[in-house]
Amino acid sequence: MANQTSLSTLLSIIPEVVIFSDEKNHSSMIEGIKSGRRPKHIFRHNDVTHLEQLLKSIDKDTPKIIAFESIYSMDGDIAPLREICDLAEQYNAITYLDEVHSVGLYGAHGGGIAEEYGLMDKLTVIQGTLSKAFGVMGGYIASSKNLIDVIRSYAPGFIFTTAMSPMLASAARASVEHLKSSNVERKAHRIVVEKVKNSLKNAGISFLLTETHIIPIIIGNQELSKAASKLLFDEYAIYVQHINYPTVQKGSERFRITPTPYHTDEMIKHLTDSLVEVFKRLALL
Repeated sequence: MANQTSLSTLLSIIPEVVIFSDEKNHSSMIEGIKSGRRPKHIFRHNDVTHLEQLLKSIDKDTPKIIAFESIYSMDGDIAPLREICDLAEQYNAITYLDEVHSVGLYGAHGGGIAEEYGLMDKLTVIQGTLSKAFGVMGGYIASSKNLIDVIRSYAPGFIFTTAMSPMLASAARASVEHLKSSNVERKAHRIVVEKVKNSLKNAGISFLLTETHIIPIIIGNQELSKAASKLLFDEYAIYVQHINYPTVQKGSERFRITPTPYHTDEMIKHLTDSLVEVFKRLALL
């Protein structure tokens, strides 16, 4: 994974660096931090006050990395990017932002939440994926030419692997170029997301309120979430993956609904009606 390889390499090549990580960072980032074997501090999720307290505890001249995500995949919430960038500047830190769940979907050119907020120039490293919105596979990081060259030269995950196939590279380039110039899909996506949220709300199905396309429906029980997913698939031809521990904490098992621009009104109604029927059968509604 790009996260694991890049973070691990940065930690191994920057002398005496200390990393500060959001408690809800993705597993790939956590593995990269573990592999880097440097001192780490974990700050409470999206809590800039706690982050600043931790930053203050380390000498200002000590190199620091703040690792966080723009959109958190399980809760669908957005990080306080501007405040974190301000703290990084104030406390002599570089930033590592995971934009996996936002590239292609947000920003005038699909650059992600950082572009949407006008902060791309404030971030040191932006990590993204060529799957999800771009519909291919693979990961990437974007940064200064020198930093990219250093990571490419020192990262075992890049050195001891084969190059992406020409077919994947070509498909990824076509997707990126298209979404860089077209806002049609992004506008349609937001309309569909709002329709799904309104449909679920009108049906009495509770979900975490988010500003993003990720719609988490908390079930809160491992067996029930599994059973609900199976019923949806077997009887209604809808696949919604149940998400259980250790991906989420016990007691917060959930469905994660992620609409696309191509889901129709009929599909939205079918999803909502099916969820209502399944949840009633399992006494979840």
